[in-house]
Amino acid sequence: MEIDSDILRGVLRGAATVAVVGLSPRWHRPSYFAAKYLQAHGYRILPVNPGADEILGEKCRPDLLSLMAAGEKPDVVDCFRRAEEAPALARQAAQIGAKVFWLQLGLHNEEAKTIAEKAGMIYIADRCMKIEHGRFFGGLHWAGVNTGVISAKRERKNGRG
Repeated sequence: MEIDSDILRGVLRGAATVAVVGLSPRWHRPSYFAAKYLQAHGYRILPVNPGADEILGEKCRPDLLSLMAAGEKPDVVDCFRRAEEAPALARQAAQIGAKVFWLQLGLHNEEAKTIAEKAGMIYIADRCMKIEHGRFFGGLHWAGVNTGVISAKRERKNGRG
């Protein structure tokens, strides 16, 4: 299935809970930055990282199946892991009943795509959930992405345009 703007908008509007696989506790890592943005925009973040106890105020789980055991069911599984790990993650996402399997920028895996689509999930690859949310819902200004330093507006001199 080709992912178009309507599908992306629908996923972003319809999702409430996002399991972020590979979410780092380090503030400067892309996974942390993206998850913090999503959390600030109303999504509940479920961190999946076996090396941390808590991130962004939420208890970490070592894997996706642990979410299910804890009674959590994410709408989206957002993966910040290598593409080679995607098929196993797609299988786990299917087991826990996720609706969307999302791979970050630069990542794609045909086997994971097949697994996800056979399980009835929407497969999104090579896109960032934070960037797509900002693109559709005006969040590109958040945290300095659009600082206003570069502008098409003319500088006013002496009160005239």
